[in-house]
Amino acid sequence: MAGLSTGPVHAMLPTRSSAAPLTAPGWHPLALLAVLAAWLASVGNLPLWLSLGRLPEMTAPHLVTTLVLLGGALFLMLLATLALLVWPRWRKPVGVLLLVTVAVSSHFMLSYGIVVDPTMLDNVLHTDTREVRDLLSPTLGVALLLGVALPGWWWWRQPVRPVARLLPRQAGLAVLALLAALVLLWLGFQDLASLMRNHKDLRYRVNPYNTVYALARQAHGSVNLARQPLQPMGEDAMRTHGAVPGPLLVLVVGETTRAANFGLGGYARDTTPQLKALMGEGGMTYFSDVRSCGTNTETSVPCLFSHLGREGYMARTQRHENLLDALQRAGMGVMWVENQSGCKGVCDRVPHADASELVPGTVCDGGECQDTALLQALPAALQRLTPEQRARGTVLVLHQMGSHGPAYYKRTPAALKAFTPECTSAALQDCPREQVVNAYDNSVRATDDLLAGVVRWLRSQPGATGLLYVSDHGESLGEKGLYLHGMPYAFAPDEQTRVPMLMWLSPTLRQAMALDEGCLRARAGRPASHDNWFPTVLDLAQVHTRWSTPGASLLAGCTGPAWQGRPASPQDASAAPEADVRLAGFVDERRAQALDGVR
Repeated sequence: MAGLSTGPVHAMLPTRSSAAPLTAPGWHPLALLAVLAAWLASVGNLPLWLSLGRLPEMTAPHLVTTLVLLGGALFLMLLATLALLVWPRWRKPVGVLLLVTVAVSSHFMLSYGIVVDPTMLDNVLHTDTREVRDLLSPTLGVALLLGVALPGWWWWRQPVRPVARLLPRQAGLAVLALLAALVLLWLGFQDLASLMRNHKDLRYRVNPYNTVYALARQAHGSVNLARQPLQPMGEDAMRTHGAVPGPLLVLVVGETTRAANFGLGGYARDTTPQLKALMGEGGMTYFSDVRSCGTNTETSVPCLFSHLGREGYMARTQRHENLLDALQRAGMGVMWVENQSGCKGVCDRVPHADASELVPGTVCDGGECQDTALLQALPAALQRLTPEQRARGTVLVLHQMGSHGPAYYKRTPAALKAFTPECTSAALQDCPREQVVNAYDNSVRATDDLLAGVVRWLRSQPGATGLLYVSDHGESLGEKGLYLHGMPYAFAPDEQTRVPMLMWLSPTLRQAMALDEGCLRARAGRPASHDNWFPTVLDLAQVHTRWSTPGASLLAGCTGPAWQGRPASPQDASAAPEADVRLAGFVDERRAQALDGVR
């Protein structure tokens, strides 16, 4: 044995230094995608799972299986999506972007009970710096730490080993995961279809597909509309023959004030003491059943000034000028005074200014003004119009900060804070609900103070004067776990769609109208909507145009026969081109459908 040679055997064995590792260190790329998909499906969709867990149907034992099937299907769908779209070059940044997306949307869904849909995304894209500041809170910081910083740091540091033929493997995984997801959805189809049909908001809680869908819808709609030329309207507008000379009308567009907390509407608290006193003096009418056009400012304000009504506005495929263009074309002076995040394009072609420009430094702090600034700005706004314009009639539009949340406590001067203690946090869910309502009700008192102040100012002006007020949308204050606004209109609660609306007319204006006040009071008790704003303002201004629908005015049937009069010039009665006649007929039909819908 000692004589046997071992040389060839040793030559066949690999040495330690020459041996290649069986696998390179690090994650297999598909396994790492599976980890990300698991995080997104579980932690990233916490609002979905909590919402499902609160549903009364989920107490049925068989629905636990359905929940498991849905969770598995969501994981597999996310894995298929990641396998199709996330490749080595952009794996790390895309992963972090997804973590940010689901963490932020989950925070706001959990904190305020909102959902992420195209309407809500529209709100987000048009949020200004002041609104962003109001939404910052410690809970948002915690959400970013736990949902982005820590998992993002882990994700970025993970080594990934190279894999041969990754393209066919990753594509194959996507196909297999998608097929498996379809199988799971098919197994639970009956229960899942019932859940989604009965609780439509659930589809807007699925991260990150809700955000992707909202972005795609928003981009598609915005691009298509932006390509369309702006259609003129009101080119035939003029004041009627014998119209009241030089009327002064103030239109106040409220913000986030809901009818449920408006004192004139029967709310248990007296949030409108000054308006109530003015109501007793005569000339004021409160409309008790009014629906908004949308649940967010970006939709409601342009819709309010559109001739199309809600149904026509939401289905529009063209851009149109608006009510202010028609009033200006009729020769009236028009001025928009802004104390919010912009007029949403409504005031682009008429004179406009921020309240802070007209009353710099008086009631403004850090670029944010309380609505008292709007009242103080009225004389300066009036002076920006020429004497000739004022002689033909003036329309001043005030756009409030109103009850904009979540920082309701910032909207009210100290002297008007009747209800305490207030919630002074942007994290409304962390405050006792009574404090949230206190802060909100105080902001309604600030609106009461503004509107009463405008009425007193109008009383001091010569001639015929009037005020028309409506809020753009309502607000949720914790009912059913919802806060703020912006829910999809189809299933938005009444708190977000029922809004206060009122009208004050001076004795001179009421006399010129030969107003039947009993008729107007009866009309005020019937359903109305933002659709009525356009024809009512034209009626108050005695402006005639083929775009108006006089029967939809809130004053229809309540004024004397001389009020509508006839066009001030015979040219106004000339026949419109055939295409314009067809378009006007279409508009009237769409507006009539919208009015029927709210009645």
